[in-house]
Amino acid sequence: MSAPLVSVRGLAKRFPSRGGSLQVLTDISFDIARGEVVGLVGESGSGKTTIGRCLLRLIEPSAGELRFDNFDLTMLSSRELRNWRPRAQYIFQDPFASLSPRMTVGEILTEGLDINGIGSRAERLARAQVVLEQVELDPSAIERYAHEFSGGQRQRIGIARALALAPELIVADEPVSALDVSIQAQIVNLLCDLQQRLGLTMLFISHDLAVVEYICDRVIVLYLGRIMEIARCEDLYARPRHPYTRALMDAIPSPVPQVQARRHLLTGDIPSPANPPSGCVFRTRCPVAIPACAAAVPSLRHVEEEHFVACIREDLDA
Repeated sequence: MSAPLVSVRGLAKRFPSRGGSLQVLTDISFDIARGEVVGLVGESGSGKTTIGRCLLRLIEPSAGELRFDNFDLTMLSSRELRNWRPRAQYIFQDPFASLSPRMTVGEILTEGLDINGIGSRAERLARAQVVLEQVELDPSAIERYAHEFSGGQRQRIGIARALALAPELIVADEPVSALDVSIQAQIVNLLCDLQQRLGLTMLFISHDLAVVEYICDRVIVLYLGRIMEIARCEDLYARPRHPYTRALMDAIPSPVPQVQARRHLLTGDIPSPANPPSGCVFRTRCPVAIPACAAAVPSLRHVEEEHFVACIREDLDA
């Protein structure tokens, strides 16, 4: 088996806070193979965006190893990191706030090429027209400003900006959550098509499990800065093992009232990372928690091929 494009080991992130520091990620480890789409799911506040930003070193990790194409990103100098950046790009959640109102679409799409000294001005403009066509926008959009476009069109421009540098990795951070439901499917279908045509490797961050099931190969389930479960998409949706994953699945609306009535939805809010529960961080909301859950932090254990669960209750595997 070839080495993964991305390998994360023991990632941790602490932010300064009053009276000390706030631990938002703890012992995060996973791989992403070339050409694979890995979903990262969990409630708001679970640390999904923090992982994506640490992975691209938009923020600095507090501990751990981030390997990309078999070299450690955390060891790169500022110059080396600047040379690496074209290989990994970010699609932001908000298509309104992430595009400058003072720049034309052409300037937005060629900015990264210009900064990295790629091509002549004519070649950069030609590249901008190519990526506009890839996201199904008319190349004439190059002369217009972002405010002249709808939310869905703006997100297409954001995707085009990420593609302009021909990256090997894209981190897509909730790329459809700010859009109307009618537009979301169009953007998801576009991302699926681009991934297949261009062979993109992607970390797809979302709280929408229906979208994740459609686009992803594997899924990582995150809760309060810790990984609860990792599995291939079809296995996770057919047979979720962790109680938290099952609760997320139960939160997906069902058109059948009898099915909806039998579901067990989570109660209460996700605890504060400033005061996490002892032992398993999910135990305070877990419907099958036992006293032992408060005593030890469960590690990810292998339950079957490519399926890992962080739960001490082995009887859940049955």
